[in-house]
Amino acid sequence: MDLLNIDYEKYSLKNGLNVILYQKKDLPVIAVNIWYKVGSANEVKGKTGIAHLFEHMMFQGSKHVAKEKHFNFIQEAGGTLNASTSFDRTNYYEKLPSNYLELALWLESDRMGFFLPALDEIKLENQREVVSNERLQRYDNQPYGLAWETIITNLFPKNHPYSWPTIGFMNDIKSYTLNDVSNFFKSYYSPSNATLVIAGDFETDKTKELINKYFSEIKRTDIKQTPSFKKFKLKENISIHRKEKVQLERIYLVWPTGKVFTEDDAKIDILGDILAGSKTARLNEQLVHKLEIVQDIQAFQISGKYGGAFLISATVKPGVKVDKIRKEIFKGINKLIADGPSEKELLKSKNGIRSQFIYSLQNIDTLADQLNNYNYYLNEPNSFSYDLNRYTSVSKRDIINVAEKYLQSPHLELIILPE
Repeated sequence: MDLLNIDYEKYSLKNGLNVILYQKKDLPVIAVNIWYKVGSANEVKGKTGIAHLFEHMMFQGSKHVAKEKHFNFIQEAGGTLNASTSFDRTNYYEKLPSNYLELALWLESDRMGFFLPALDEIKLENQREVVSNERLQRYDNQPYGLAWETIITNLFPKNHPYSWPTIGFMNDIKSYTLNDVSNFFKSYYSPSNATLVIAGDFETDKTKELINKYFSEIKRTDIKQTPSFKKFKLKENISIHRKEKVQLERIYLVWPTGKVFTEDDAKIDILGDILAGSKTARLNEQLVHKLEIVQDIQAFQISGKYGGAFLISATVKPGVKVDKIRKEIFKGINKLIADGPSEKELLKSKNGIRSQFIYSLQNIDTLADQLNNYNYYLNEPNSFSYDLNRYTSVSKRDIINVAEKYLQSPHLELIILPE
């Protein structure tokens, strides 16, 4: 079997649920992975964070599954489970011994089809508190924890679907009502807005029977129209200074980029890797090891359905002026534009990306999630070779071009200062 060219089956139930089956029988395990096409990008100002809150609510029980029992059933069967929310989607997944496939399908179908009858104010209040505490611990009370929120709320235009954090704003989190949660479920948690991936050790005919048994009777609902937003550029640089309870200054430089899987996407990823993706990368070598003026430095891109951003951040060593850090970063960028990457740098980056890519696919749950990822963004689950080839085909000239195109354009600068 070639991991980069897999044999899968894709079909839909009458209620619109997409199903992707990938058989891999080398181990007696099964991965069940559901993507709902809803994330924080589907929210509106004043109601931010509800997609993430809903991820929590989906573990609070459904009509035939008591609160916390979803976790108990899977873990007692020797499996693992979790969920995540991004700008673009919400994902629920289990990995367990293959003879427990029916259990996972029953649990997922019950909360897809019978969530609302189990919804009550006590569960909502409990999860409002849980998410509020999560925000306090991971963002408000975490060193540099509000940096990303500050960046996206100022980088993206007003009402852009990425201009608020996935966790949501605290006042919004505390304001949710049962009506908000119920309407959100009805708006987005329809089988016609979801894709179910089953990967691993299973019998195809039996699995289809089980999918039909547990999901076919769930009624589809009308889905709210998805947001849209045109690509944008900053007209001028944005400079933000904020004080926080931190020991060291940190500088962030951020440029808007494009959507995921568009022409420049992979090129920008490699650009970030060459600049600061490893200990021997250019900015690491110069600023961390040679000049010893920063504690750490990183460069990477985040891209999604409605846009992206390229970020460089550096934690400043005591006694060093942040102006010097900024100057050295742009000096490194300009040198890369002038000379381009060496063949060694380009090959090292490509080999590293390929190695990580192949290694990740050894895990059946990661592979299942990638099938859903490609299906969502590209409408082709078997896009492993296409995805990897985006990176292997990048040239020296490509890196120069994207560095010129994006990193010489207006950007946002955020400096976090000790209080």
